[in-house]
Amino acid sequence: MGIEQSSWVNFLQQQGATLVGGRVTDFGNATTELQCVTSSTVLVPLTHLGLLRASGQDTADFLQGQTSNDVRLVDAEHHQLNSYCTAKGRMLALFTLFMRDADYYLQLPQELLAAVQKRLGIFIMRSAVKLEEAGSKLVSLGLGGPQADSLLTQALGDCPVEAGHSLTLDGVTLLRRPGGAPRFICLATPERLQALWHRLTPEATPVGADGWELLEIRAGIPQITGDTVEAFVPQMVNLQLIDGVNFKKGCYPGQEVVARMQYLGKLKRRMYRAYINSAEPPPPGTDLYAADSQSAQGAGKVVRACRVPEGGCELLVVAEINSAQQQTLHLQDADGPRLDMRKLPYRFIEQAHPST
Repeated sequence: MGIEQSSWVNFLQQQGATLVGGRVTDFGNATTELQCVTSSTVLVPLTHLGLLRASGQDTADFLQGQTSNDVRLVDAEHHQLNSYCTAKGRMLALFTLFMRDADYYLQLPQELLAAVQKRLGIFIMRSAVKLEEAGSKLVSLGLGGPQADSLLTQALGDCPVEAGHSLTLDGVTLLRRPGGAPRFICLATPERLQALWHRLTPEATPVGADGWELLEIRAGIPQITGDTVEAFVPQMVNLQLIDGVNFKKGCYPGQEVVARMQYLGKLKRRMYRAYINSAEPPPPGTDLYAADSQSAQGAGKVVRACRVPEGGCELLVVAEINSAQQQTLHLQDADGPRLDMRKLPYRFIEQAHPST
């Protein structure tokens, strides 16, 4: 942990944060904080997310040839969801790609950062590209709720108005996230973000990382963790529905598999939002069960999960379409909690296949 990151963690602890394994669990009462997520504006330290900086004159071309989305669409005012796949189209990582100054940044779970940096580094060869961990220089906060946009405008003079838009104001980079209420990722040096914290906290309630997890789930945004690396192709987690994959951009690892699935294949699994009556959220990668499943791979897997204020847990799961539609899914086995399917904030679009 760098000096700057240590100063940020020390600051958060002074504000009452409890950290376990680098993740902020709460600010004293996790249950009350989750209730705030659904009723007020909350401030969430994103210490569990790491940053990889890519710099150099060949960076845009290099990333364009390695990732699933069109990197040419990213600039100072636009960011994107993007993925890094194996040659078989299986996702190694899912990340938010944005620009700050002249550099590109990949924000992804801290646990995957070293592996992604090492694998990408293999393909740099003679390109003028430098990859380095940047979380010791730049730290991040999530801000979400009905007052989020007005609070940022008061503090910084402006804020992005649409999901996918970005702004850097007074040293703070703002990324507007999708979702019902306004929601932002704020990135800056630890010193600058501490100052912003003090501007926001009179109106925004600090909460643990589960608060951000719940907002991401309700926005239908997937995540790849160490337990789900290579478990899914992009379409299984709905990336084609949330602007996370571009089918016209050209070659990248796994591109042929992903394109074939889109235009010639028949998608048998996709991501759904669900609820289970369980006190503890199942970890990512937990298997699903359905009595009517005929697949040797099982009925599906948990993508991400979080407790909800009213009790139980909400999940994003990749599941067999037929089992999800028939409401026959359970967690792990026939005796496990039954999944109650809930709506996502976007519609499924059926693939158009050539006539046979």
